[in-house]
Amino acid sequence: MLYLRSVRAGALALLICSVPSLVQAESLREALTSAYQNSPDILSALLNIKATAEGIAVAKSEKLPTIGLSATESQSFAATGAGGSYQLSGPSVTIGGQYSQTIFDNFKSDADIEGARALTEASRYALQAAESNVLLQVATAYFAIIRDRQLVDLASENVKFYTAQVNSAQDRLKIGEGTKIDVSQAQARAAQGNAAYQIAIETLQTDEATYERYVGHKPGKLGMSYKLGSLLPRSLDAAIAQAVSDNAQILAAKATIRARQANSDAANAAFGPTLSMIAQIGATPIGASTSSPASPSGKVSFSLAVPLYSGGRLGATIRQSNLNQMKSEVDALSVRDAVKQAVITAWSQKTSAEAQIQSANSAVSAGQLSLNGVVQERDVGQATTLDVLNAESDLISSRQTLIQATAGAAIASFSLVANTGHLTATDLGLSVQSQTGEDYIAKVEDVWAEVRALD
Repeated sequence: MLYLRSVRAGALALLICSVPSLVQAESLREALTSAYQNSPDILSALLNIKATAEGIAVAKSEKLPTIGLSATESQSFAATGAGGSYQLSGPSVTIGGQYSQTIFDNFKSDADIEGARALTEASRYALQAAESNVLLQVATAYFAIIRDRQLVDLASENVKFYTAQVNSAQDRLKIGEGTKIDVSQAQARAAQGNAAYQIAIETLQTDEATYERYVGHKPGKLGMSYKLGSLLPRSLDAAIAQAVSDNAQILAAKATIRARQANSDAANAAFGPTLSMIAQIGATPIGASTSSPASPSGKVSFSLAVPLYSGGRLGATIRQSNLNQMKSEVDALSVRDAVKQAVITAWSQKTSAEAQIQSANSAVSAGQLSLNGVVQERDVGQATTLDVLNAESDLISSRQTLIQATAGAAIASFSLVANTGHLTATDLGLSVQSQTGEDYIAKVEDVWAEVRALD
């Protein structure tokens, strides 16, 4: 009965909270915070945002001038006669500057800038998706370890019970009240119990490795005092609506569509005219002749280019960009359907697990009473050892169901919140500096000069 109360206490801890312990336990909030601060997946997604944002500066450069300076030093010589002598002239140094800018490109640069911004937005949502996945993996491992530790304890108690039944069957055989069949049945169940115990330990070790991967250290004593609260949708329809509007994968797919549309516009704009201006100025301060003083000279030229034929490249580029745009729209539909499926699955798992918890609690109480009664009946000769073993097996099965359903309900709840797009450090209120890349994007948007320093 003491063990039954510990199982129930563990179940309540998985769902809502745990009673404070004298030993400091690592809360789920602490585990999530540690994972967020140390996750290489989140860091990789953040660096991807910065790399993608540089595409905005590259696209903007198409509308900005290119300015350069040049310097040339030359020296000439000429043969003076048949004797093979040469006459060297003095060195000549020419310096100059050039300014070039595209005045009009049929709005191709505008389309390129829009495409770069859309890709950057998609990378921001990719970071949010990576963040949500990391936090979900941590929560899943956290509850799995609590579940597995309880299953290991349960398997250990089961092995002790079956071992005691083997000893009891052997003692009864010695005094003539039992049979060899009773001993063999008890030994078989003990062997099965040992195998189940080893499997439970292996599963626990696997989940502990997952926890260490994401959190950064081995799990110690785990305690839970965390509520999802209003983050949990009240109905399946509300969950689907939140997912469609807020899920990072869906938002990233929509941003990708805009990027592909911009690429299509840029491909079409390449068929139009391009007007460019080039201004040059130069002087020869060293080596200028008397008739050509070192006064500066310059020129300004305008160039208008209209493509007529490019070997099919322009047409192929347009067709390719249009096909990529259509593909992005189809991919977005696929992502939306997958997210909706995940939401429905998580909701179903959550409601199913909650129903299993209620039934398993009743089954555990009834199974414990049944086992106690069968043991007493066996002691007075009204039941066999097999009856006791079967009653214990039924009770163990009910306890396993309770433990697994309790963990399953918690994991499904976090999965549901993740798929609705709200399992983020900000939504969970973690004490961390949220990484969004917005500050870096703002710096890139404001950059004009070629040489700059960004954090």
